[in-house]
Amino acid sequence: MSSDKKKVLFICFANICRSPIAEGVFQKTVNDLGKGSEWEIDSAAISGWQVGSPPDWRALDTMKKHNVPYDNYARQLEHEDFNKYDYIFGMDDHNMRSLSSEAPKGCKAKCLLFGSFDPEGDRIIRDPYFDSDALGYEKCYQQSVRCSKGFLEALEKGSLQ
Repeated sequence: MSSDKKKVLFICFANICRSPIAEGVFQKTVNDLGKGSEWEIDSAAISGWQVGSPPDWRALDTMKKHNVPYDNYARQLEHEDFNKYDYIFGMDDHNMRSLSSEAPKGCKAKCLLFGSFDPEGDRIIRDPYFDSDALGYEKCYQQSVRCSKGFLEALEKGSLQ
C-alpha cells in the first residue's frame, strides 16, 4: 500500500547537485536491498533558482559512472512537503536553518542533517557546483552512499524515534 511507504526528501540549495545524487543513491541502496517498493523518495531545492532544470552534468556523469539511474528535474520545497514526508534531509547548515525556519509547527517530517549518518563523521555535504572539476561530485556520491546506509541502519535499530 502506498500509504504504508516511508517517505524521504533530500534538500539542497538548487536541487541540481547534492540532493539529486543523494536521492539517486538512496533509491539504488533500497532497491539493492530489495526494499525499493517500501519507499517514496524525492529531492527538492531551498531556492527556486533552477526549478525545472535537470541535474548539473557533473552530477549526472557521477551517477552514471556508479550505475545510479536518475531522471528527475529540480523542484522547490513546498509547504506541504513537511507533512507529506517522514524525513527531510538537508546537506549543510544553511539547508538546516532554512528547513527549521520553514517547517510548520507540529509538522510530520523530521528534518535531519544527512551527513549526521556518515560513519566517517563528515557531517557537511559540501556544494560542488562552483568546482572546476568533478571531484566534489564524487565526494558527494561517496558521502551519500555512507549516509544512506547509516540512516537505514539507524532506522532498523529504532534509534530515530
